[in-house]
Amino acid sequence: MTVPADRDPPDAGDDAPGSPRARAQDARMAAAADRQAARERAAKADHEAGIGTRLGQIGVLGWMIVTPMLLGLLLGRWLDRLASSGITFAAALLLLGAALGLWSAWKWMQRP
Repeated sequence: MTVPADRDPPDAGDDAPGSPRARAQDARMAAAADRQAARERAAKADHEAGIGTRLGQIGVLGWMIVTPMLLGLLLGRWLDRLASSGITFAAALLLLGAALGLWSAWKWMQRP
């Protein structure tokens, strides 16, 4: 067998497991796998929520604010009818419901 002059003949154990060349290839492969795993972790950490998720969050926030307001208004109207007091209880409990709803929405938005 003739070997072209521009190439060195391969050593018999050059690609054998444990050879310096095989260890270098293994190290490069491990480094490439580590880089790929780091890219995947970064992609998961930087994931931007989709439009559907954002719209769902807006809907939840809306109901978190509106529900206590409506319950306060309902209770206030009932108390106003019992006490014949105009809209005193309705207005007060509507504002209390708004404060409670806004506070709960704020707490929900600030959760980790």
